[in-house]
Amino acid sequence: ATIEHAPTMSCISSTVMVLTPAASLNSNKQSRAGPARAAHAFSKSRQSAVFAPRAVAKVGRTSVVTRALFGFGKKKEEPAKEEKKAEPKAVEETKPLGVFKLEYSVANDSKKRTAKKWKEPVVVAVSGAAGQISNHLLFKIASGEVYGQDQPIALRLLGSERSKEALEGVAMELEDSLFPLLREVNIGIDPREVFANADWALLIGAKPRGPGMERADLLEMNGAIFVEQGKALNDVAKPTCVVCVVGNPCNTNALIAMENAPKLNRKNFHALTRLDENRAKCQLALKAGVFYETVSNVTIWGNHSTTQVPDFVNAKIDGKPAADVINDQQWLETEFTPAIQTRGGLLIKKWGRSSAASTAVSIADAVKALVTPTKQGDWFSSAVCTDGNPYGIEEGIIFSMPLRSTGDGSYEIVEGLEINAWLKERIQTSQDELTKEAACVSHLTGKMGGSCELKGAEADTMLPGEM
Repeated sequence: ATIEHAPTMSCISSTVMVLTPAASLNSNKQSRAGPARAAHAFSKSRQSAVFAPRAVAKVGRTSVVTRALFGFGKKKEEPAKEEKKAEPKAVEETKPLGVFKLEYSVANDSKKRTAKKWKEPVVVAVSGAAGQISNHLLFKIASGEVYGQDQPIALRLLGSERSKEALEGVAMELEDSLFPLLREVNIGIDPREVFANADWALLIGAKPRGPGMERADLLEMNGAIFVEQGKALNDVAKPTCVVCVVGNPCNTNALIAMENAPKLNRKNFHALTRLDENRAKCQLALKAGVFYETVSNVTIWGNHSTTQVPDFVNAKIDGKPAADVINDQQWLETEFTPAIQTRGGLLIKKWGRSSAASTAVSIADAVKALVTPTKQGDWFSSAVCTDGNPYGIEEGIIFSMPLRSTGDGSYEIVEGLEINAWLKERIQTSQDELTKEAACVSHLTGKMGGSCELKGAEADTMLPGEM
């Protein structure tokens, strides 16, 4: 079987890179060639670069390895009477980006290897793709660790004018890593180009809070980014696209994106709280003196801020209630809970920067939780739309709750958890904070008339630099 892919165009400038399918060449000489080599043909119009791989036999599979290029300009004419040829110029850094595909026949592989029946590639768009978190995450995705070892990946990486060169470096490293599942990498700075036909959108990029900046100002600044990205998803992504927002304040940024993408299913918008869940599992395991894999049924309720509620009431250790195993209620309430709420800030003090590697791991865990059936009796945490929730939480906000998935990307909210007075009070506090955040950005979500009450130090619950 042969996997063929539609042509992919550069996302930057008006220059277009055209990918010519191997089948378009009919030369007998070319069809008898071994592994296909790239033949470069240069188009004079619009300074386009055309890459036409030689034809290969239809038996086997088509593997696509990608490479970021700057494009090519018109050939410089040599002076009429020049004794010495001019040295070739280095590729200009201002030329547009593109995609290069290399095709080969599986017939040239070892006889001991058999061709796999690949699934159709899943298109994964990632914003903030040149950042530290993405630098850890993209290689997990390309390796098959996230979406599965039989799932080909087409990566679409979104950067900015400022990060263009770094984005090219990321693409080069992905190319050099020779991931068999990585069929395509496309990079650009226009979300409408990068998000085209996306199955998944991992929105990592956001502006960090500057010194002295209030959370209301951060919401306004990043809100404009997620309005644009939400509209782009609405216009060009698949209607079934699953969106996971990481850039802070992630709950309300996810709300903004969701309200600006009415064509997408509201249930498919998530804000990342899996890192908080992982931190909670680790601390419970350390206190109980057990390995963390014995800890299950951990829920993070509410906002990804210091009002979040790590739920030890319903958590289990080796199948038993965590509170019974630890047998230290004071520690759970006065040490464990604030430790999870402020863990990110402590890491910044120790490390000098916000978490990157552990955030990437948690994004991978969050995706795997949606593409892998949840273990019987267990659940995971993610902040999702509260419409129709069974816990009486105000509708129309993005709130972290316990979820269960069948592995098809969808989920259901787990019902019937015990909400005692201690949990109820703190869940209400986090809900109040999120409704205030929603009011602050009402002009960005089409709900005019809200007033922002997140002014002053007393309303500031998100630690500076926290991701």
